[in-house]
Amino acid sequence: MADIGRYNTLQVVELSDHGLYLDGGPHGKILMPKKYLLPEMAIGSEVKVFVYNDSEDRLVATTEIPYTQAGEFAYLEVVSINPNVGAFLDWGLGKDLLLPYREQGDIQFQVGDRTVVAVYVDSYTNRVVASTRLHNHLPTEKPTYVANEPVQVLIYGDSPLGFKAIINKRYRGLLYYEETSDRLEPGDQFTGYIKKVHNNGKIDLRRDPSGYTRVAAVSKLILEKLETDGGTLPFNDKSSSLEIREAFNTSKKAFKQALGKLYKEHHIIFTDKGIKEAPKDKESVSK
Repeated sequence: MADIGRYNTLQVVELSDHGLYLDGGPHGKILMPKKYLLPEMAIGSEVKVFVYNDSEDRLVATTEIPYTQAGEFAYLEVVSINPNVGAFLDWGLGKDLLLPYREQGDIQFQVGDRTVVAVYVDSYTNRVVASTRLHNHLPTEKPTYVANEPVQVLIYGDSPLGFKAIINKRYRGLLYYEETSDRLEPGDQFTGYIKKVHNNGKIDLRRDPSGYTRVAAVSKLILEKLETDGGTLPFNDKSSSLEIREAFNTSKKAFKQALGKLYKEHHIIFTDKGIKEAPKDKESVSK
C-alpha cells in the first residue's frame, strides 16, 4: 500500500508511453512520469519513490527528494500566494506545497517569508498540505530519547523560559535560555542534546552535552567586554538576571558559571562594584 506524502517502495506493474505504473495497493496504479525513469526499472522491479498529488490532483510518484514528508515539521519558504486558497511553499518538488488560509492562523504571509510548518495529509481532500498550527500535529506517543542523545533541533519561537524547538522533525522541546548564550531565531537549526524527557512527554534540551561550549562562549564575551571597557565591568554574581540578559544576552546561571571559570583560571578578580581583570604578573588572586 502506498502512503501519500511519504517515501514508499513500490513494484513496477506496467510500462507506458508516459512512464511506469506502480502498484499503489488500494490507491490503484500510480504513474511515475518518464522523466524519472532509470534504465534498471522494469516490470517486477521495486523502486523507492515519493507519492503525492500532481497539479491535476492525481497521485504520482517521483524519485525527487522533498525537504520534508507527511508527519514531519519543516522550515519552508513562501514562493507564491493564491488569494483564493492560501500560500504555496517550496518543499523541493515540482509542485509547491499548499498552506491553506485556514491553517495560517493570524499570520499574513508574503512571498519570501519563511515559516515552520507541520506537513500532513488532509483527511477531507487526501492532499498533502501544511499548517502553522503545530500543536495540532504533534505525536501522541511519549518519545524514547535518553539523556545526552544527539538530536536535530529546529527553533520555531520563544517563551518566558526558553526557545521552542522541533526535535528530529517530529517532537516538540524546549531549550532553556540558560542552556545557550546565543540569541536564536525561528528557522535556526543545529545539533542539540536531550537533557530530560518528562513523564508527560515534554522534552528539555541542551545546546551541548556538558555545558562547556556555552560557558566557554560567555567567558570569551566577558573577557572581550573587559578589554573594550578598560579592564572593569559593573557586573558580578549579584547582578540581576535582566541586567545580565541585556548586557550579555545570556542567563544569570550561565553568567555565574562563566565568572567561576574565569576566576579559577585567574583571569578576573571580584570587586565591590563588579569585576576587573586580574594582574598579569600574579599566579593567584584573592577576592
